[in-house]
Amino acid sequence: MSLTLGLVGARGHVGGELARLLAGHDGLRLARAASRQGVGEPLSAHLAHAPADLVLEDMSPETVASWPVDAVVLALPNGLAAAYAEVLAAGPRAPVLVDLSADFRFDPAWAYGLPERHRARIRGARKIANPGCYATGIQLGIAPLLELLAGPPQAFGVSGYSGAGTTPSPRNDPERLRDNLMPYALTGHLHEREASHHLGHAVRFVPHVAPFFRGITLTITLPLARPLERDALVRRYRDVYEGEPLVRVTDDIPEVRAAAGRHDVTIGGFQVDDRHAVVVVTLDNLLKGAASQAVQNLNLALGLPERQGVPQDPNP
Repeated sequence: MSLTLGLVGARGHVGGELARLLAGHDGLRLARAASRQGVGEPLSAHLAHAPADLVLEDMSPETVASWPVDAVVLALPNGLAAAYAEVLAAGPRAPVLVDLSADFRFDPAWAYGLPERHRARIRGARKIANPGCYATGIQLGIAPLLELLAGPPQAFGVSGYSGAGTTPSPRNDPERLRDNLMPYALTGHLHEREASHHLGHAVRFVPHVAPFFRGITLTITLPLARPLERDALVRRYRDVYEGEPLVRVTDDIPEVRAAAGRHDVTIGGFQVDDRHAVVVVTLDNLLKGAASQAVQNLNLALGLPERQGVPQDPNP
């Protein structure tokens, strides 16, 4: 018998991806869903892969706390998760809780849900903070060289406009983005602080949004404390990520259009000039940057195979 999941914020981009992944998950099924809009309507009217009998409920914390489910995913804007976490924790049958916002990513009481670096802590956890999409790529791109760094790595990032959510803004307006590349949050971006915090090393990051819908590309410059040959650089990454189900290391420079629809992170394009290394990281911001990673975390927390419900990516 499958375990059950409740989804709060079901009609957003990530909610749609989660519904699609759970439709193919043999051990976990979407059983309840809540949204600000469309209450009383079938979720399948908004998300093609939702169960036909699932009706949208109001998203009050009290409603969500009444759900008899094994896990709850909060797919909400930043700043809204605390009320749900408090009510769910106080209930008689507290479910596993995965929060997709940034609200608990700096809270040591929550497991930080980057499996490639924190798998042991996530396994069996009851409260998991899903990492940010950019922060996922930045950390995985930098981690193998942490002990060799001579200063803060510099990450130049570009995301598709789905990363700006569904609330209208210049950063998800296709007309405003047409023939354009929009820089924003030039200092102190949340994901810069998140990556710096969890790496234990300062990172500099400048984000941009582009006129494609999904995907992230990061070009990361890494200052090294000692010279390193390219072969040794590549070998470090291959050794660190050997056996990781959702990290792919390649010699080629990965392109962002190839990341769309993939569940893994691709790291490649390795170049080094004495003490100056560069790597390129790509990922789908809605999948490994959010929904696929949430499924990884749910599986680990609930005792299921980590890759269950996350399809194998085709070869590039």
